[in-house]
Amino acid sequence: MSNPSSAERTVNIGLLGCGNVGAALVELVRDRGDEIAARTGLRLQVSRVAVRSLSKERGVDLPPDVLTTDAESVATDPGVDLVVEVIGGIEPARELIVDALKAGKPVVTANKELLANVGGELYAVAESSGVDLLFEAAVAGGIPLVRPLRESLVGEDLSRVMGIVNGTTNYILTKMTEEGWSYAEALAEAQSLGYAERDPTADVEGFDAGAKAAIIATIAFGSKVVAGDVFHEGIAGVTSTDIDHARRLGFQIKLLAIAERYDDGSVAVRVHPAMVPDAHPLASVRDSFNAVFVEGAAVGDLMFYGRGAGGFPTASAVLGDVVDAAANLAKGTHASLGSFAKARIRPIDELRSAFYLNLVVEDRPGVLAAVAGVFGAHGVSIRSMEQESLDDATSGARLTFITHEAREADLRSTLQELRGLDAVRSIGSVLRVIGQD
Repeated sequence: MSNPSSAERTVNIGLLGCGNVGAALVELVRDRGDEIAARTGLRLQVSRVAVRSLSKERGVDLPPDVLTTDAESVATDPGVDLVVEVIGGIEPARELIVDALKAGKPVVTANKELLANVGGELYAVAESSGVDLLFEAAVAGGIPLVRPLRESLVGEDLSRVMGIVNGTTNYILTKMTEEGWSYAEALAEAQSLGYAERDPTADVEGFDAGAKAAIIATIAFGSKVVAGDVFHEGIAGVTSTDIDHARRLGFQIKLLAIAERYDDGSVAVRVHPAMVPDAHPLASVRDSFNAVFVEGAAVGDLMFYGRGAGGFPTASAVLGDVVDAAANLAKGTHASLGSFAKARIRPIDELRSAFYLNLVVEDRPGVLAAVAGVFGAHGVSIRSMEQESLDDATSGARLTFITHEAREADLRSTLQELRGLDAVRSIGSVLRVIGQD
């Protein structure tokens, strides 16, 4: 780290990747550099940038001698003080981060996929090397969440962290709710606006939110949770009928990431669509915004809200980590993550929830009693029920139920037996309901 004057020290940043987030970071470092230097005495400077192609247009001006296609040379360059990784994926990002950490360089990353799969390895390398590994932008874009969980709430007995952590799916569900669009129409619009990829699987099937949930659970509960521990259920099965029923019953449908710790120390982490009461703070989170609700024994309930994606919001979170890491490097210290034991994961079948479901049945005497008997036989208590005659010539009816809290396994057994009843023509959507019991 160079020292041009007694009042200001230059921190040379090696940037791995220069897409939307990387280019936005370069701009923020330039725009905010004087203010950061005045407040911290640290002059941030992006000195080397690794890219896949030197000829690609990046939307930000960089001197030709700064760019290189040799990412390894950036990660290990003695002239680079701090490394920022925004290339994504597991390899070569993992190897580059390990090499930088072993070379004594703090690393800031926005790579949720990497941390959700091999984060434990990287935390251990950072700890043994005595340097920072910071990743605020990997979880909720521009929302400051990781730092509060790591620092402000480290002494808090957290029981649950629950939130909307994927802007694409929240945008789709918002349009289905407010505009009456179908899932396909809302997805197409999200893709045209750049919120969803051409292949939207990671978003709409819950894998992106699941990776973030694994990181959140690890930091919040101090137990190592990986992506494979997370139960996933996406939003592709949510219909306009479900949206209408939810609104009429006083709910909004949201894709939630939920991490819970139980009294026996076990942890459950899951991602699925859920019906959220209108009065709950998460129900009002619209479009591509994210929000995370944290529940603790002493602090009570906290909510973090803001833009969860986008080049500049994400780059803002990266820059915050860069300033922290640079300050720690100047002081010869680092933020310790500690060690994480493998979490004991509670299977989804053992979890409890209230449920919404609807059935299409024969509209004749005795059917409702038979259906209710199946619920009772499996220990699933009905909280409310509505019957609606279908406007067709088939003498059918739609039954809509909301249950009290029940075990997932018992609800699954109920559904299996209902499918065997002659009077049940079809079972529609099954959604979990929060805030009912």
